[in-house]
Amino acid sequence: MNKPSQMMMNQAVESLLDRVPNPCVGEELSRVEGPLKVSGTATYAAEYKFDEEILHGFLVSASIAKGTVESIDEDSATAIDGVVAVVTDFKAFIRNSQQGGEKKAPTQGVKDVDYFGQPIALVVANTFEAAREGAAALKVSYKEQQGAFDFIAELDKRELLTSGNDKPEHKNNPDEGLANADVKVDSIYVTPSQNSAAMEPHATIAEWKGDQLTLHCSMQMLSTCKQQICDALDLKPDNVRLISRYVGGGFGSKLGISPESIAAAIAAKQLKRPVKVVMHRIQVFESTVRRTNTRQRLALGADRNGRIHTIIHNTICSNLPEETFFEPTAIATHFSYSGQNREVKYEMVRMNQVLAGSMRAPGEAVGMLALECAMDELAVKLDMDPVELRKLNEPVIDPSKEIPFSTRKLSDTLDYGAKHFGWGKRHKQPACQREGDWLIGMGMASAMRSNMLKPSVARVTLTPNAHAIVETDMTDIGTGTYTVLTQIAADLLGLPVSQVEVRLGDTDFPPAAGSGGSVGACSSGSSVYVACKKVRDTLAKALGVDADNLTLHDGQASGNGMSKPITELIEDDIVTLGMIEPGKTSMDYTQASYGAHFAEVAVNVITGETRIRRMLGVFTAGRILNEKTARSQCYGGMVFGIGAALMEELLHDPRNGRLLNHDLAEYHVPVNADVPPIDVVFLPERDPYANPLHAKGLGELGISGAGAAIANAIYNATGIRLYEYPLTLDKLLDQLPAI
Repeated sequence: MNKPSQMMMNQAVESLLDRVPNPCVGEELSRVEGPLKVSGTATYAAEYKFDEEILHGFLVSASIAKGTVESIDEDSATAIDGVVAVVTDFKAFIRNSQQGGEKKAPTQGVKDVDYFGQPIALVVANTFEAAREGAAALKVSYKEQQGAFDFIAELDKRELLTSGNDKPEHKNNPDEGLANADVKVDSIYVTPSQNSAAMEPHATIAEWKGDQLTLHCSMQMLSTCKQQICDALDLKPDNVRLISRYVGGGFGSKLGISPESIAAAIAAKQLKRPVKVVMHRIQVFESTVRRTNTRQRLALGADRNGRIHTIIHNTICSNLPEETFFEPTAIATHFSYSGQNREVKYEMVRMNQVLAGSMRAPGEAVGMLALECAMDELAVKLDMDPVELRKLNEPVIDPSKEIPFSTRKLSDTLDYGAKHFGWGKRHKQPACQREGDWLIGMGMASAMRSNMLKPSVARVTLTPNAHAIVETDMTDIGTGTYTVLTQIAADLLGLPVSQVEVRLGDTDFPPAAGSGGSVGACSSGSSVYVACKKVRDTLAKALGVDADNLTLHDGQASGNGMSKPITELIEDDIVTLGMIEPGKTSMDYTQASYGAHFAEVAVNVITGETRIRRMLGVFTAGRILNEKTARSQCYGGMVFGIGAALMEELLHDPRNGRLLNHDLAEYHVPVNADVPPIDVVFLPERDPYANPLHAKGLGELGISGAGAAIANAIYNATGIRLYEYPLTLDKLLDQLPAI
């Protein structure tokens, strides 16, 4: 097999998908793996069977928030019937989970305790129940220390951040511009810690065969997670294999390795048997990753006509000592609206609380809760329609980087959404529409999410019977990857989807970008595109035509008046590698997906309860690869927005940082009764600067701005402007109008 065929995005490219007869890409193809999932035969991390009897491990969590482990009484656990061992490794066990995309091991060493619930040991038994009982019985002695647990009390110790997930910005004179503005808003928005709350808990089964380690795991980015495993255990890459064929949700919590993976590997090697470690739901909350709480200052200055000249977006967030990740709340603010005076600043408060990291749409998800509500407040002060204010301040080029946009159809989504939602029927004056005990209001917000392309490799094999096999270690976390890659290969190779097999989630396959940051479908899909293009070159040569003149359809190859079945052009397997890499277009153009959210709410004047009556999301994200899976992603994102606006909040005890609502009974996420009818519309678009598919990231676009539209609708319904999320009824009650 030759070296990978490479494509680097240095300029706009044409797409072969535009030349495919009767394309499958874009159609609402149902998930190809759907029957496996609904029948219970899709194997998730904790469900693999082994010839050898498996052992079960249960993590032991620290019962202090800051200090040192002085001793562990192993006999207190091994006295439990069925307990095999207490496995400890104070040096190698993971203290903090790892961030997504990192190649080094996360913070290791668990003798020092940095937060309540930190894993410190593993009790291994013949059954899960015995392991859990042993972990509860294990006696641990600590030396406690004073920690930082109260965010407000620690604000004075915050540190300025100058590099990381987003770059600070100071352009022209933002302070002077705000001071001299004809109309301005200057508000503090507060968002709480949140948990990803994925359905499938973090789980790993570790098995050693000699010096070969295999981990059956639930991870989003296998290629970088493998590098983290190797670094943490000092192993060679050839000796490690990760398998994660199906992932029951991640939302950022499984981007990097978490404590159960290393603990399982160490225990399996020590005990010479496969060891399964499944995190208890409380452990998922207490010792994987949270979205940081934020305190955001959002200030806008405009002239009397509504033209914004000043934007200030400064954020204080929190994380563990020495961790570099921070929530990039202003990542979309940089290019959202015009304004020559601009400031973005980040500060960090160091807390002894579980690791803060990426959660779905890191940055925009909480940053736009502030930005888009401030835009609504500015529109009210200007006595201007919120839709028109946004359209008036549409930038021609990126106002921060001063480079062009690859594509930008925000105004189109605003216009379409306003028309189809019935925005013209909205009452301009707040708190003036009432139905019985319910106040009715409408709100809207823009949606923006940066688009990125990441290096990815895929292998495509075309067999003599015209069966295509696609292999890459890309994962499917419920997003439809199996289906989308099937559609791309089927179209480019002229085959029915029944003759395409996609194999994912195994590091024995070529390395992909993984699932995260809305990069997965476009990056892995582009690598499949490049590999299929190489297959097409081989078939064109066999047919005796130029590749540009080749048409593949329904198992036939044709061109220049010639036509043959594909099977007659193949003697042996055609095996190709395709690689996509970002290039100059990612630096020369600002790439993003856009949209508009509209929401209608009813607020009860007696109880303060908010009920969402309907929502509409209108989006542009380049070529939509599969209408059904894409719409599902946007539904999910908008439901995330409901949670962020109305209910999701991790509560930390200010005395010790302990999570007070560390399970799905107390951490409230939207359920069926909370979700109204949601309509999702995609406007046609192609982005030739993004990738050869002309598609852009979509998964996290749906959440960006969704919560702000709800908050703005609550203001329109009640006349009450709230600045602290979630917008629970207790924050409305004392301000509601008299009955």
